[in-house]
Formats: sequence, structure tokens, C-alpha cells
Amino acid sequence: MTMLVEEFDVVIAGGGPAGSTVATLVAMQGHRVLMLDREVFPRFQVGESLLPATIHRVCRMLGVTDELAAEFRVKSGGTFRWGSGPQPWNFSFADSPRLTAATSFAYQAERRRFDEILLRNAQRKGVEVREGCPVTGVIEGGDRVIGLRYTDPGGGEHEVAASWVVDASGTGSPLYSSVGGTRDYSEALRGVALFGYFGRCPQPAPYSGNTLIVAFDSGWFWYTPVTGGLTSVGAVLRPESAEKVEGDREEAFAALIAECPLIAGLLSGASRVTAGGFGKLRVAANDAYAHTAFWRPGMVLVGDSACFLDQVLATGVHLATHGAVLAARSINDVLAGELDERTALTGFEAGYRREYEAFHEFLVSFHQTDVNEEAFFRSAKKVTGSEYAEVEAFATLAAGLACDDIVERRL
Repeated sequence: MTMLVEEFDVVIAGGGPAGSTVATLVAMQGHRVLMLDREVFPRFQVGESLLPATIHRVCRMLGVTDELAAEFRVKSGGTFRWGSGPQPWNFSFADSPRLTAATSFAYQAERRRFDEILLRNAQRKGVEVREGCPVTGVIEGGDRVIGLRYTDPGGGEHEVAASWVVDASGTGSPLYSSVGGTRDYSEALRGVALFGYFGRCPQPAPYSGNTLIVAFDSGWFWYTPVTGGLTSVGAVLRPESAEKVEGDREEAFAALIAECPLIAGLLSGASRVTAGGFGKLRVAANDAYAHTAFWRPGMVLVGDSACFLDQVLATGVHLATHGAVLAARSINDVLAGELDERTALTGFEAGYRREYEAFHEFLVSFHQTDVNEEAFFRSAKKVTGSEYAEVEAFATLAAGLACDDIVERRL
């Protein structure tokens, strides 16, 4: 029997923030978009801390800012016990001249809910969303990608033809390799994370809604207050300490917490969640990388399929949605006949790499923990070439706005 091949303008593998952002922005221009995801939403995802650029730029474009404001906890900056000084230090997004009083904040978002908001919004904007449908490969025609193969929840196999294929399927999917090239890992930013969730956790003043980042001998901890009384707590270990997460995870996590007195004190009266979706202790790679090619004719990589960075500045969702906006703009320009594919996609990749490389260069210097916070502020100004004062440059970079002129261009 001949397989029925559906046709769309764009088909997207992956319904996380990157996929939903591309899908929505392309559908809003009247194009036919199909988005496939192997999971059924809501589903678990870590990476709760968002940046102002995501909230006040990307989410405004998508039309979901009111939904986010109704559900998630505000964060106004960040708190670090990091560097040579013994005491925690803070920064505020309000220090950035790029932000006003109305935009100098972001959210701590339970990711399964945040990602679902973006996916359902894509549906409302006209995107065809199919959940429980893993993508199994690309369809090629000559040197061009012309579609995807996927399996439906009942095991049926399908093919979809499209002018554009977007891989937003994440770091664990092999689909990215269809672009060609390799993943270029950063030797300076490699590690492994062990993390879980706690209830009844105190929130340190003066920025009680912020993520607390604490360096310790084996790496660093995050301590992120999430909605619903949850606190996300994780240890990121340098490669030479990675063996500490082997064996029994409960014992390993308890031992790592004991290595870090500040985190141990905060958790002394807390209870780890042991049931439901937040009840597992999970292990995940924390390796920074960028693929050597972000596109080929007919196919684009966004999100963790394209690149990933160490999460000490909570860049995950920011990088993913930043690249997604650039991809949507390029796809829309080509579909409208305003730019040829090579010109549009070369610009997409240049802008995306610029954002990745700015954060990467800064994070390499940030992991030199034998200096004080003033050195980090100077580094932010140097890396971004900012005209602002050092503290202002740091706050602007940490807000995801150092290269914001790229995102603010029209779609």
C-alpha cells in the first residue's frame, strides 16, 4: 500500500520552547506548520530559571506574557556565592540600561507548565501539533531535506513533506546529524549534574525569588525557588569529580550537599520530594557545545540540537528561543520571497553563533573562581564590547540583552 504523504510549509521536530517559538512565529504569517513531539505534554523538563529577554521579547511576540504573569514567581536578578569573597553577592536586572522598571525581571517557571503554555499557544495560533509522535528520520531529495518520517502513538509510520524542516528535538536526539558536521564540545565547560526537588526551603534575602548559585570544591550548586512550594536543587560537578554521582544517587546527593555548608544549611529543615514527577533524583550532562553547522538546504537546527551552554547563568531557554526567533524570521523571509535561502540562513547562523559565543567566552572567564565579582563585571564589559559601566554590562549580559539588536529586528 502506498504511504500517504502530507504536505506542509514547515515541519518541526520537538515541541519544547525552541520548537513552539518557531512554529508560532511562522504560523502567524499564514504558513502551514506541523509540530511533532515524542512526548505527551505536560512532561518533565529541568531549567526553571528564565531571563528577561525571553519574557519581554520572545514571549511578548508569542502573545503569552499574561499567562506567564498569572502563574510564575518573579525573579529580579541573581545571587552568587562565587569567586574569592566569602560572602554571597547579588546583581539586579534593573542595573541594565536596556531594561525599564516594567521589564527588569523574569520568572522562575515550572518547566513542564511553561513548555505546555508555549505549545498550546502554538495550537491556538494555527499550528498542527501531534504529541506522542517520535521523529525517526529525514527525507532527502538530492542535497536538500524535503520532509520527515515519524511514528504515531499506535505505531503507524508516516511521511511528511515540507519546504522546511526544523530540528528542535533536543540534545539527546540523533536528528541533528542529518545537517552534517559535528558537535564541537567546549573542554572548558564540561560537567555532569545531579539534581532533585525539595519542599519547605527558606529563601535567602535580599532577593528571595532569585536563583542562588554556590561554588564548592567539586563544582557548583543551584538553588532555584519554583512555583508551588518547590525548590530545584542541583549539583554540577567538574569532570574530575564526575565519579561522585555514580552508585546510589541518594547517598551521592547527600554527600555532595554535605560538601557545601551554605546549601546544607538551607536544606537542613527541608524535605526532598520523593513521589510524582519531581520525585526522582536525575543525572544529566552539563557539557557546552555548538554544532559546526546550524543548517543545510531545507533544514535548520535550533535549541539544544544546535548548541548548549553551562547553566550557571540560566541561558538554556534563552539561547533556544533566541535561535528560534532568528530561524522563524529567516524562514518567513524565504517563504515570502524576500530573501534567498543562503542569504537568510547565513544571517540566521551568524546571529545565533554570536549569542552563543558571547556567553561562552564570558562563562569561561566566570569559572575562574579565584577572583572577585568586580573581575566578572569587567569581563562582561570586555566580552560584549559594551559602552555601559561594568556592573551595567554584566546585568545586560545576564538578562540576555547583550546582542538584543538581532532579536528586535522584524520577523
